[in-house]
Amino acid sequence: MFLSSFLPLMLVVIAGCGGQTAASGDNPSEVRLGYFPNLTHAVAIVGIAQGSYQKAIGEKLKLKTTAFNAGPSLIEALFAGDIDIGYVGPNPAVNGYIKSHGDALAIIAGASSGGALLVVRPDAHIQTAKDLANKKIASPQVGGTQDVALRYYLQQNGLQTTDKGGNVQVVPTENPNILSLFKRGELDGAWVPEPWASRLIVEGKGRILVDERQLWPGGKFATTIVVVRKQFLTKHPDLVRQFLQAHVETVLAIQKDPSLAKRLVNEEIKRVTGKPFPAQILDPAYARLDVTYDPLAQTIVQSAERAYTLGFLGQEKPKLEGIFQLQELNTVLRSKGLEEIAA
Repeated sequence: MFLSSFLPLMLVVIAGCGGQTAASGDNPSEVRLGYFPNLTHAVAIVGIAQGSYQKAIGEKLKLKTTAFNAGPSLIEALFAGDIDIGYVGPNPAVNGYIKSHGDALAIIAGASSGGALLVVRPDAHIQTAKDLANKKIASPQVGGTQDVALRYYLQQNGLQTTDKGGNVQVVPTENPNILSLFKRGELDGAWVPEPWASRLIVEGKGRILVDERQLWPGGKFATTIVVVRKQFLTKHPDLVRQFLQAHVETVLAIQKDPSLAKRLVNEEIKRVTGKPFPAQILDPAYARLDVTYDPLAQTIVQSAERAYTLGFLGQEKPKLEGIFQLQELNTVLRSKGLEEIAA
């Protein structure tokens, strides 16, 4: 599974790392930003909606944005040189760093913590982890952050997926399709980010089996981080710093006024899906996550170790020296009198 899943990824790594694009040259005409239309990407959505990133990079450059469904797809786009900066989960970022031998990307900030749950159908009769045996559980995409969390949880509870000879069927499925299948009774559960978890609860009549915060010390773990193409960071550290200036300011604004994030995220979700979320979905979903510029580095290292035990990171334990490039973030934090972040 590992080789077949990541062979296409390696092909775009080879193609993308040596290519030249409009934004990777000495005089870029645009900055390309990737993100997900999820509540866990609230910082990206608010920053785009308010024009904060565009203002930060200046009038001479265009901010081009692309929405993705899950992490591996965004990382493939970054490798191909189609985006410069991205909001993504830690596991796809680590995967990309290792497979490119540290050449393709760096983690430059955090964006959110929490906001990921395992939701099950009441009529599936799942009360404990052991009851997941012989069940069909979805995750957004194989190798993604929630996918790794689900598979590790199963492993820790003495269960194995069917591709490993076990009896739990894990089905990588896009979030909108997860909801449809769940409502039709074709899935027994799903490990998904917000607001999809709350949609499964409200619209699909599901219930929470696991709030992932319960599995981490202090309830803090990296859900969304900010990555940059190494080539872009090397050529344009000033643009990265300007972007991070807007990123930090957006985080602080959301922390000060959570209603801002909920309103703007809901407007983005309406734009993408055609329908906004009611308060009964949005309010509990937002309450389950924290917005932060801290990448929570230690939890990313732990996530990488878990992905390794699941066979996603090859034969050697992951070596992540150099994956965190926080100098530009810390420059911004110092300028605002805020405490610096240690990798």
